[in-house]
Amino acid sequence: NAPASSGKPLVRPGEIMLMIDPGHGGEDPGATGVGGTHEKDIVLSVAKKLEDLAARENSIHCALTRRGDYFVPLGERVRMAQKANANLLVSIHADAWISPNASGSSVFALSEKGASSSAAKWLAQKQNEADLIGGVNLAGVKRDVKSVLVDMSNSWKINYSLALGREVLSQLSKLNGLHKRQVEQAGFAVLKGHGIPSILVETAFISNPEEERILRNEDFQWQLAKGILAGIKSQASHDRSIMQG
Repeated sequence: NAPASSGKPLVRPGEIMLMIDPGHGGEDPGATGVGGTHEKDIVLSVAKKLEDLAARENSIHCALTRRGDYFVPLGERVRMAQKANANLLVSIHADAWISPNASGSSVFALSEKGASSSAAKWLAQKQNEADLIGGVNLAGVKRDVKSVLVDMSNSWKINYSLALGREVLSQLSKLNGLHKRQVEQAGFAVLKGHGIPSILVETAFISNPEEERILRNEDFQWQLAKGILAGIKSQASHDRSIMQG
């Protein structure tokens, strides 16, 4: 792996290096609500708010995989987390479904053994196809990903991701209904960083007109960011192994 970029702090014992990953971007808008809201814009706004809140914490350093409206391939997002010495990755998205009635927040972790439901498998396939939209040669990306990513076969990483997901889900349940009450699992490419516990947060359904409306609300975005951060801090306090450097 490449060394950390100059100026990026190495993670010291007792600290977290958090990589925040706003999904989609550029020519990949993600899902679009009936009101014309693009997922890529909402999740970038939430990610920047999370960064702002996390930066106020003495024990948390953070970085973003993208800071504007441009496309970043999935494999590059993982490499950025590795170069930054991240020991936690949170990917932020807004869900969509063919029915406008689907609603609620969800949290996903990587699966070692396949998806926990057919919906989780479908969602992972949809997210993993983002590179096609960005004009990336998918066959080449798959070969490259295999060379730099190692599936999180270490059960500790999976277990920490699941525990973190439960903490974040608990916080999100205070803000919005839950689409699924448990953390789901599937083979999301962006969650496969070697040695990095990772979760993917589906903030709400942008395909639901009411949830599209609240996703556009700045105060709700701040509450989402606060909830995600509260979940991270709560899990870190329960299991300090993530902060052992």
